[in-house]
Amino acid sequence: MDSRLVETAGGRTKVRVYEGGSGAPLLYLPGAGGLFPDDPFLAALASRHRVSAPLLPGYEDSEGAECLRTMQDVTLWAFDVVEALGLERPIVVGHSMGGMIAAEMAALCPREVERLVLLAPAGLWLDEHPIPDLFAAMPFELPALLFHDAALGAKLLTGGLPQGPLLDAADKGAFELAALLQRFEDTSFLQAFLIQNARRLGMAGKLLFPIPDRGLAERLYRVRARTTLVWGDSDRMIDPAYATAWQRLLPEARLVRVPGAGHMVPYETPDAVLTAIG
Repeated sequence: MDSRLVETAGGRTKVRVYEGGSGAPLLYLPGAGGLFPDDPFLAALASRHRVSAPLLPGYEDSEGAECLRTMQDVTLWAFDVVEALGLERPIVVGHSMGGMIAAEMAALCPREVERLVLLAPAGLWLDEHPIPDLFAAMPFELPALLFHDAALGAKLLTGGLPQGPLLDAADKGAFELAALLQRFEDTSFLQAFLIQNARRLGMAGKLLFPIPDRGLAERLYRVRARTTLVWGDSDRMIDPAYATAWQRLLPEARLVRVPGAGHMVPYETPDAVLTAIG
């Protein structure tokens, strides 16, 4: 994937945008964690679509977080990015926090979104199913919270296993998870992780803290785009009960439930998600 800095709305923000692939234009809005290095889901999307994935200010070297104070600001920012990239009625795919932004886009400007795909989106709140406080979670807790396969989660979050031979053990998965989590005990790695995370969550907190409810439920009636919801059956972050709540508010939406996947469904089962999009 290539990337470049793009100015929006006369320089209000400077946005790092990852681009690649060919085919129908697709705007991908990632979750609160941003993109992974050499992001595998982005590469999978680019195998079928012309993908543009902008990063909010505060993520990597994107700038202008001071201009984005409210949910409306962020939604208009997303349309500023679409305009700056010259996209015409793209497919809009959003994961988690990115799904919240994508749904707001489709509600605010119904005729500007061709199709909408929401991957375990944030944006609603059910008292009987409170969403865990991501901002209070310790780094070593994130793999089990976000992934069905905690070892895969730890590998993505930490950049992979340290160099060196692995033990030939029957419980290889458990061993790999333990080895990966040891990275969080490395002072230099943990410091870099926390600094990067603080910048990202500082921006994400404007939308998600203390709860990810900014009144979206009252606006979803405006959505006209063909909509697909995708949810991992093992989602511990945003309970699959939220899928039912979204369907109640978007009665024409198609729901795809994915077994063996947690909140990071696009990274655990990318083929199932690509099929749902396609």
